Amino acid sequence: MSEPSEAEWLRGALPFLALLTLRDGALHGYAIAQRLEELSLFGLKVGTLYPVLNRLESQDLVRAEWVAGDGGPGRKQYALTDAGRTRLDSMSDAWGDFASRVAAAIAPTTTRSTR
Repeated sequence: MSEPSEAEWLRGALPFLALLTLRDGALHGYAIAQRLEELSLFGLKVGTLYPVLNRLESQDLVRAEWVAGDGGPGRKQYALTDAGRTRLDSMSDAWGDFASRVAAAIAPTTTRSTR
């Protein structure tokens, strides 16, 4: 059995990360991908992101609308819905708990036994 790759971990976290990028305002898909890339997220391919955004839209967690481009073609822009903000809050809490438990699980035994 091979070890999970960073891309596999990213696939599971991508919906949460996409919502995170939208918490400060609407962005088009490429800008979301750029923000994620700035976080050094394993060379995310834009084509991987759009199905996630479509799924989030179908779940009413993001709203998408076409906006005119600056001298170019229009672009689809994504924004959090109220339901998306609520989900982001709950996912943030859950992620913090999950990350703490994983960190505790991989800590050296001596660190765990002193708690």
